[in-house]
Amino acid sequence: MLRARFLNQSTKRFYSSASTESLLKTPLYDIHVELKATMVPYAGFSMPVLYKDQTHIESHNWTRKNCGLFDVSHMLQHKISGPNTTDFLQKITPSDLHSLPEMTSTLSVLLNKDGGVIDDCIITKHGKDSFYIVTNAGCREKDVAFIKSELSNLADFSEINHSNFEGALLAIQGPKAAEIFQKYTNSNLNDFYFGTARFIGLNGFTNDKVHITRSGYTGEDGFEISIPQDSAAIEFARAILDEELVKPIGLAARDSLRLEAGMCLYGHELNEQTTPVESSLNWLVAKNRRDPSTATFNGSSKILSQIADAKSVSFKRVGIKSKGPSPREGNKIFSAEEPDKQVGVVCSGSPSPSIGGNVGQAFLNKPYNKTGSKILVEIRGKKRPAEVAKMPFVEPHYYKA
Repeated sequence: MLRARFLNQSTKRFYSSASTESLLKTPLYDIHVELKATMVPYAGFSMPVLYKDQTHIESHNWTRKNCGLFDVSHMLQHKISGPNTTDFLQKITPSDLHSLPEMTSTLSVLLNKDGGVIDDCIITKHGKDSFYIVTNAGCREKDVAFIKSELSNLADFSEINHSNFEGALLAIQGPKAAEIFQKYTNSNLNDFYFGTARFIGLNGFTNDKVHITRSGYTGEDGFEISIPQDSAAIEFARAILDEELVKPIGLAARDSLRLEAGMCLYGHELNEQTTPVESSLNWLVAKNRRDPSTATFNGSSKILSQIADAKSVSFKRVGIKSKGPSPREGNKIFSAEEPDKQVGVVCSGSPSPSIGGNVGQAFLNKPYNKTGSKILVEIRGKKRPAEVAKMPFVEPHYYKA
């Protein structure tokens, strides 16, 4: 049976509520205002959801065909280093960071002691016991408190230095991203592959090299660029936006792009009560860390038992497709054969500009979560047909060797 915590979810607005006076502003805020963006409260920041003269669908499709500039400066950036840092991170994540090559990134999750997800994150290894991590804006206070608490409880990690900062972080995404970005750096991007990182110069914008990862949240090729100097970030953003093939893209398209790519959003497909296995992220648990006799990461007993015995997992995250009104977070899901039997709940959903109809992600009980299974989603008081589908819904276009 699906756990009660999911059955009682209610639909939430895409963005958070907060008084405008209390909202933080990213270094690119003035640019958003100049471009007449619709600004909304999101994770404590005033963020652009749409821009004037661009619909959600136009923004989405532009990114899939050309290049979109996203302001992701609300994300929290961390630097953590010192003796035993790798061992520490391998306690709070299920990743194999000892084997991760330097200047390479990996998706991971911060785990509580019960195997639930504190947050998802991107970890980049700079060197032995030296890492750069990006975590979610909405979890920043919780994440910092969690890391500090874990550090304080372990004497072996007393020499680890952990700092975090909010600064300019820009994402350029789309099939034209490399062509555009190459104009602004002397670094050869042809051998800069997805999932790797570099410190490179930005011609004419800053004398210091800046941190770049070839990554993103859309399923397209792209880069995330961390620029410490706000003035340099603003000048660089303006230059990029002057390019004919670049448009600014807001939160609305960012969400539909990541949904089509089958990516999770914290607070929707990930939370502290759900393990990576239940969220269909078994691959985050490194294969060489699956021996119960040696595993030391938080929640390893529960997570590894779920991997070893798939029958013990009563529900999992799956993709869904439908027509008509789009499924939204909290919509209840029922069996098509027994319409009064609730079997799941929608985590998130959106119209799909790329393939038509709607796409979404849901937690579904077994055996209703098999690909091709017919289900009913309750939307506006009416149970509407939908189908369990494979993810990603749109083939990714990462630049790989």
